[in-house]
Amino acid sequence: MALIIGVVSQKGGVGKSTVSRMIARELAHQEWSVKIADLDISQATNYHWRTRRLQNSIEPDVPVEQFGRVEQALKLEKQYDLIVLDGAPHASQATRKIAESSNLVIIPTGLAVDDLQPGVTLANELAKVIDRSRIVFVLCRVGNSPQEILEARQYLSQANFEVLKGELPEKVAYRRASDEGRSATETKFPTLCKHAEEVTQSIIDKLGQLNSTPEDQSHGDRHESTSETNETNW
Repeated sequence: MALIIGVVSQKGGVGKSTVSRMIARELAHQEWSVKIADLDISQATNYHWRTRRLQNSIEPDVPVEQFGRVEQALKLEKQYDLIVLDGAPHASQATRKIAESSNLVIIPTGLAVDDLQPGVTLANELAKVIDRSRIVFVLCRVGNSPQEILEARQYLSQANFEVLKGELPEKVAYRRASDEGRSATETKFPTLCKHAEEVTQSIIDKLGQLNSTPEDQSHGDRHESTSETNETNW
């Protein structure tokens, strides 16, 4: 059965698709069978990104498929090691279903209160139906102010939610990579790739933490835990 990561947000433009592509690409690179389920059928951002990736012959392939309903995507659980559910940018019944179906729920956010507050509102709603330990925030499109980053982390921590290590800066190179069908870990600039790899590793570590059991640790079955990937040097 696939591990499921849900990437959701209350508003658009906070890095949701960027995070979805990043984690799917890195695990595809580790020879996992992955699929991004693009549930935002009105925008189909990930679907078009994958088209550009194929046109530019970029490996590894990162399969993307559009779905109108979460239940349709979940029918593929037995066919993949990982499914990333990329939800539409607003809270809805589908967002709740994504959360209920996911091993880990990621809420990307910028640093402004205009981004943080809706994210916390969404997280609190989801925490009514799933354990809040399965809900994490990722800081995206950050500037170069360490103080602003610290304040955002404090804001989310005070709301009793975990913020994963690392941040994705607001950089033209990330947009250029996306335009070519590449993920944030595939830019032409090693420093920017390193930022993206740190965030990706923190996601993998958290997923492994939530899904590891004593038996997993003994046998190292990647279909039940991410212990193999935790050792990856990005």
